[in-house]
Amino acid sequence: MSVVGLDIGNENCVIAVVKQGGIDVLLNEESKRETPSVVFFGEKQRFLGSAGAASATVNPKSTLSSLKRLIGRNFKDPDVQNELKMLPFETSEGPDGGILVHLKYLGKAREFAPVQILAMLFAHLKEIAEKNLETLVVDCVIGIPSYFTDLQRRAYLHAAAVAGLKPLRLMHDCTATALSYGIYKTDFSNAGPTNVAFVDIGQCDTQVCIASFIEGHMKILSHAFDASLGGRDFDEVLFHYFAAQFKEQYNIDVYSNVRACVRLRAACEKLKKVLSANAEAPLNIECLMDEKDVKAFIKREEFEKLASGLLERISIPCNKALAEARLTVEKIHSVELVGSGSRIPAITKLLASLFKREPGRTLNASECVARGCALQCAMLSPVFRVREYEVQDSIPFSIGISSDDVPIFKGPNGVLFPRCQPIPSVKILTFQRSGLFHLEVFYANPNELPSGGSQKISRFKIGPFQSHSEKTRIKVKVQLNLHGIVNVESATLIEGQTDDSIGRENANPRMHKMEAESASDDSSVTVENANKDNASVQSKSLHPSSANIIKDQSPKRLELPISENIYGGMTKAELAEAREKELLMAQQDQAMEQTKDKRNVLESYVYETRNKLLNTYRSFASDREREGISRSLQETEDWLYDDGDDETENAYTSKLEDLKKLVDPIENRYKDEEGRAQATRDLLNCIVDYRMAVDSFPAKDRESIVDECNKAEQWLREKSQLQDSLPKTTDPVLWSSEIKNRAEQLKWTCKHILQDDTSHPNTEDKKGSDYQV
Repeated sequence: MSVVGLDIGNENCVIAVVKQGGIDVLLNEESKRETPSVVFFGEKQRFLGSAGAASATVNPKSTLSSLKRLIGRNFKDPDVQNELKMLPFETSEGPDGGILVHLKYLGKAREFAPVQILAMLFAHLKEIAEKNLETLVVDCVIGIPSYFTDLQRRAYLHAAAVAGLKPLRLMHDCTATALSYGIYKTDFSNAGPTNVAFVDIGQCDTQVCIASFIEGHMKILSHAFDASLGGRDFDEVLFHYFAAQFKEQYNIDVYSNVRACVRLRAACEKLKKVLSANAEAPLNIECLMDEKDVKAFIKREEFEKLASGLLERISIPCNKALAEARLTVEKIHSVELVGSGSRIPAITKLLASLFKREPGRTLNASECVARGCALQCAMLSPVFRVREYEVQDSIPFSIGISSDDVPIFKGPNGVLFPRCQPIPSVKILTFQRSGLFHLEVFYANPNELPSGGSQKISRFKIGPFQSHSEKTRIKVKVQLNLHGIVNVESATLIEGQTDDSIGRENANPRMHKMEAESASDDSSVTVENANKDNASVQSKSLHPSSANIIKDQSPKRLELPISENIYGGMTKAELAEAREKELLMAQQDQAMEQTKDKRNVLESYVYETRNKLLNTYRSFASDREREGISRSLQETEDWLYDDGDDETENAYTSKLEDLKKLVDPIENRYKDEEGRAQATRDLLNCIVDYRMAVDSFPAKDRESIVDECNKAEQWLREKSQLQDSLPKTTDPVLWSSEIKNRAEQLKWTCKHILQDDTSHPNTEDKKGSDYQV
């Protein structure tokens, strides 16, 4: 079993795998290192990755892309609406407020959630990996943007589960980049930590993180981002510029034609890359719209002026990351620039001015995330042994918690896991309750979230249970796991535990107690919260004498049931249904591929047989046979390009069998002629060998062996003379298989003659010698 790292970009995906010699990036079916993040729905099957991208301009309304921008998002979110305006496929709002994609599949109108589409892409990447590695691929680490919310992270896990993958971790893109950078570095200073800024400008977003490195350890100090600023925004600047120019110059409205928009955007992306290496570049598109060819020209200075607003925005997350890390520019030792949108010279110039040093490009801009994910997967998997290297990541959002809509912690936001909390972390809350209660998890600071992100995360029901004592305590373990997802891991009912502090608290009937402790660093947190349900919070620290009281009373512990409700998430039933649908669609795709293979086999057979009939098989087929076969081949070819263009696998198989019934006799004559000559030589050699070795056999057996050889030779002579008298266009009277059988018969007879002799009591003592030919 292998472990892989997956980088799911908005435009392309990369698969990296750890091998004994290091990390490799796997090639797709086109031998490319990047696979388009595209799913195309044909009439009878799906086309994924490169095959799907090839159909984007032909049928854009059935081509699904930009999945990263839609996953776990609300349909009414203004950013989502802006996103959908750029996408050609039809969408609507789902029952849960999410996004539904509408398209036609197998002749029916279908609806798919982004999670299902992403699962299809995951399944395709899994298939590519398994074909390359020739083994099962299950364990993986998947790169995600640091700004992904809890719901988006869960959506990735659900999509991976539908595809049959088991993510060991969802890893922030910049963290993966930092790992692939730091694990191989050997020149870090011993004087203190080395601080490196990583700026990842992707196709649709910009992410920045500050990482601190010491030997064998990496710590992420801060995350910052602009979730709606990426390379495609620079493409969009060019798109709008040329669309306006073509409207004026050619009197065509590109916005009114979906296919024209797709082609112009693709051309603008290529133009941007040309401008990265050249001071000016032309734009030429044939038949863009209304059968009109368009031409244009732009200089790099003009492009940078058009994109000046975007360039200014890049500095904002960089400054936020520095502020969050509490570092000045002088404390940053180096800057690493990665991402598909990072190649614009103006961006490099801006970052050099901001950080007061030239950004480095020591990492592969497109592959570093996948490589870092693969390394992390090897560290987490028992399959590989990797040298010890600690990776400490953090969550970029503050996460709060409340009990039955009442804040647990004192303060305006009720923060349980503050911003920059290490991942993973565990906190334990201790309540005094008499029955069922709820915990609400939410993002405490909406200003930290991407635009349009919901504050709600999940709601947990603890219980039901019956309290038999006023001193019943409920200890709840809340985990911020490796994926950056908050879960209530366990809830334990504890009865019979008392101490002095509890007694003092019980003196006031309006006082309830809770305890919050950090399990990640073994430090206790004491908080007070005065309200109708919770008037105080008890510290974990107890008087030494109270330990004896607790020990003596032997408190009873009971695990309580926990019910989870994820706002906008998939239920177990929905997840199972999605798995079933994916399985059926995969089977349909496989059936269609098998049908195509059968059609190709039939088509190749027609062309190859026609050629052989005129050359190789010519002397072995009569005129009548050639005419009949040629007629059948032509009829089959006409059928293939007419009624048989879209037929079933059985139809192609049946047509091939019908042709073979006509051609096989001729092919057998041709093949058997060569085989007959070889079989004849083998039989004659066998006869000669026995005759030459006959003097070494016992005297009484020599005559029998020579007689068998003479019989075989005479049989061969008679059969060969008869065969030579017949034309090649008739079936042989002497097949090569008959000659081979006659040779085997001769060997068997001679062997038994010799065995009978050696087993006779009067046989000469021949110990230590064998009769062999």
